[in-house]
Amino acid sequence: MSKWLQSGLRRDICVIVHALDDPTGQRLKRDLEARYEDHVRPKQFYGALDALVENGHLTREADGLADQFALTPAGERALEEHAAWLRERVPERD
Repeated sequence: MSKWLQSGLRRDICVIVHALDDPTGQRLKRDLEARYEDHVRPKQFYGALDALVENGHLTREADGLADQFALTPAGERALEEHAAWLRERVPERD
């Protein structure tokens, strides 16, 4: 797995980008905070977003006041590999 997805925060950002139709930075942060039931520091959150963009897992496009994010093919692969790894180790139970 790419070292850039070793961070749980970065993996969770990718999961939410994958799930949303309109993944803006504000929406991603709000969804993470709902998931964690806690405040995510802006510096930590935007640092993780920047790292994902810089390392080719996400793209960022300006769209008016909000930036839109999308998974790149490399980001999709990394997310799929992580999901497969989880399925191997956490199988569904009857």
